[in-house]
Amino acid sequence: MARIDVNGLELDYELIGPERGQPLVLTPGGRYPRDTAGVPELGQIFADQGYRVLLWDRPGCGASDIAFTAPSESVMNSDALVGLVRALDLNNIILVGGSAGSRISLMAGIRMPENVSKIAVWWLSGGPVGLAGLAWYYCGDQIAAASKGGMEAVAKLPSWAEQTAKNPRIRDILLAQDPDEFIATMQKWGKAFGYSDETPMPGISAADFAKLTMPVLVFRSGKSDMSHTRRTSEWVHELLPNAILQEPPWGDQEWNIVSTFPIDPANRRGRFERWPLIAPDVLAFLARGT
Repeated sequence: MARIDVNGLELDYELIGPERGQPLVLTPGGRYPRDTAGVPELGQIFADQGYRVLLWDRPGCGASDIAFTAPSESVMNSDALVGLVRALDLNNIILVGGSAGSRISLMAGIRMPENVSKIAVWWLSGGPVGLAGLAWYYCGDQIAAASKGGMEAVAKLPSWAEQTAKNPRIRDILLAQDPDEFIATMQKWGKAFGYSDETPMPGISAADFAKLTMPVLVFRSGKSDMSHTRRTSEWVHELLPNAILQEPPWGDQEWNIVSTFPIDPANRRGRFERWPLIAPDVLAFLARGT
């Protein structure tokens, strides 16, 4: 475990696996930290197969810092990942991620395509209702708290409890924000999740997808998944120049089932606890030629 300054933000990260292994970046979803059940377990499988795995806390997640200057949270996170990769001098990398981690992986790949060999993603958030839910999940309670009780109320939200426990600087950063400016930023970040008929994923245009010419493995979402719609995964596959669309190793109701799981790090429970099931398919994809 280590910390490094990237563009003025201290990011918490860990590298596992052989030092000379090909770098593989694993990014979880939500605002969940890198030690969330299922994430390090999946990372260890890749490490055991010879990959140098980067597990990291995105800004505002786990023990990393947060800022509110980027045009959207996704832009902040993808820019942070690009900066982290460069700061650690990682080359010819593989990007792997699910849910929000899929969005950040793709956006980071767009920003450094010359340094990315392959990408594998699943649970791609999309659809009008799914994206509206993200706007509230990430920004709605922040706006409500700030409008009622200022930044002190924001800092007391349960959504910041884990981060402030791991990184007390988070509370200081939150309290330093002007409430009106913070609300305006959250409105802007919420708007960035808006659905568009022009692209399946917010923050990524059709022209952006075309930049991802490296092989990309897209796991098709379940028909019943309203947070990561099947059409979103199929549409992303259609826009990528060199993509494979593949069925995941779990059933159609997977997201509906795991989203009810308790968040219990001590007992290794959580929404991502079954992610290690995807390892064989990802490893098979990585073993193929370009």
